Amino acid sequence: MHRTGKEQSRLAAGAPWDETAIPASNRYEQAYEKLVAILLSGKYEPNTRLTEAELTQLLNVSRGTIRSVLVRLTQEGYVTSEANRGVRTRVFSVADAVDILETREILEGALAAKAAERATLDEIEYLRQTVAVMREAKADGDQTEYSRQNRNFHQHIRKAAHQETLARFFDALLYPLVMRQYRDLEAPHPRAGSLEEHQAVLSAIITRNPEAASAAMRHHIAAARKGLLLRNPPPVASAPDQELE
Repeated sequence: MHRTGKEQSRLAAGAPWDETAIPASNRYEQAYEKLVAILLSGKYEPNTRLTEAELTQLLNVSRGTIRSVLVRLTQEGYVTSEANRGVRTRVFSVADAVDILETREILEGALAAKAAERATLDEIEYLRQTVAVMREAKADGDQTEYSRQNRNFHQHIRKAAHQETLARFFDALLYPLVMRQYRDLEAPHPRAGSLEEHQAVLSAIITRNPEAASAAMRHHIAAARKGLLLRNPPPVASAPDQELE
């Protein structure tokens, strides 16, 4: 959907827009996009109730628009809706989180393979520079910059793959919400081995080796998944006919 520069600036700044000046279909899409951005930003903790009154004021749209947006977000898994509990931000169980990480491992491995085949020389140079900045950020102890460049690296591989079907499935995974819920803020960051894993993916893309790129990316995502399991082990099922002490 095309927006003017003024509209984009207002949206990025979190400013409300004049609902009556925008066609109904555009109001709906803008409200949807802005609420998705808010949810992904971490503004709301998991299991936070979202009220129509608050959202209509926040987004400056009608209750009817908000209801339609919430129905879509429920279908896409961003929020949950239950009788007598209303609409709430989603809580991911450990099993849910692992499922999403396993799926991401498959999809992003495929994206990395396609990037090795299809990335332009400019895209490869961009990835090379991104890893170089990550290396500097790690050496300087700048966790915020490392995290920013880490996200940048993965998003650029998605772009460099030039495979929109894979990219759409990848975007639907809600991975950012999972990591916001489960990331251990007290754990050392970046994770041990993270930079080397990114370098391995980059090297495979530079050498145009799709099999190696896929394997390196899958190893990288699997390491994050295993770290999640170590911090949040699934509950052990009790044996039949035994009581728990």
